[in-house]
Amino acid sequence: MTQIKQNKIFNPKDIIAYFLVAGTGALIQLVSSSLIQDWFNISWSDSIVPSYIIGFFWGFTLTKLFAFDARRSNQTRREMVKFLMVSMVSLFITWAFTIGSSKFLVDYLGMEVYKVKFSFAKKEVNVTEMVCYVIGMGFSFISNYILHKTFTFKSTGFYNRLKVLIR
Repeated sequence: MTQIKQNKIFNPKDIIAYFLVAGTGALIQLVSSSLIQDWFNISWSDSIVPSYIIGFFWGFTLTKLFAFDARRSNQTRREMVKFLMVSMVSLFITWAFTIGSSKFLVDYLGMEVYKVKFSFAKKEVNVTEMVCYVIGMGFSFISNYILHKTFTFKSTGFYNRLKVLIR
């Protein structure tokens, strides 16, 4: 009887833990995006970067503690530098796929913009923009999971080479 080799990158325990952590980060990002739009009277596309930055700080802490069981790694500074690098890539992916999906759905396919009015909160939510934002975060989720699992929370020697280069 042959033994099936367990996939070290896509094991169910890590995926579920990361999904819960990333879901919390996504919720923080969506709420902060809405608040930023209201407080500063800016468009949803202009709120992507600031809300992503807010989510970044929560994301690092939650990911380190819960997703990849790195709470006792004693390499927080190293992981933070790598997390920042991955997050810069992820921010671009989130922004590009959010804006890109909006352009594709609305401008190219001619999809109508759907809005829902919540009378109790006196707030109107653009469902089309929200869906596009979730699409962007979905692509970011996939790249983040792979990069954090194989780079951020794994000793690769990259951080040591970076420190030598900076000095």
